[in-house]
Amino acid sequence: MRTLPRREFLALGACAVGCAALGGCASTMTLPVTSDDGRIRVRLDELEGLSGSDGFVRLSPGGAAAPIYLLTLSDGSHAALSPICTHLGCTVDVAGQRLVCPCHGSTYARDGTVLRGPAERPLRRYRVTEATNGELVIHLEEGA
Repeated sequence: MRTLPRREFLALGACAVGCAALGGCASTMTLPVTSDDGRIRVRLDELEGLSGSDGFVRLSPGGAAAPIYLLTLSDGSHAALSPICTHLGCTVDVAGQRLVCPCHGSTYARDGTVLRGPAERPLRRYRVTEATNGELVIHLEEGA
């Protein structure tokens, strides 16, 4: 059995940590977007991540503290949700057809409704409209 010199061991360990960190970064990539008059406009043909019933994209509106998740629903429509859990404010993760809070296990449907607590309120949902030119418009203002 060959023993590994300390320097080689540390180099391999650093590579392993670096590779794990890169994988985590890839899963949290966001698309920077700008809002105009309380609206975000994105072109559907430029968002490859929205294809399929599990499709979703993280949007990062300039100046916003948290991203917005844009998800494809089973009927082909789209939902825009705040990823902030309504229980204690952790950021939920998209896991297929569900959004799951890593802090206490609250689970939401892709439309933001609560499937399992401890959260009692749905995720904040933004109104989404589809323009005739292939754009999705996300309305950021309350009650829009």
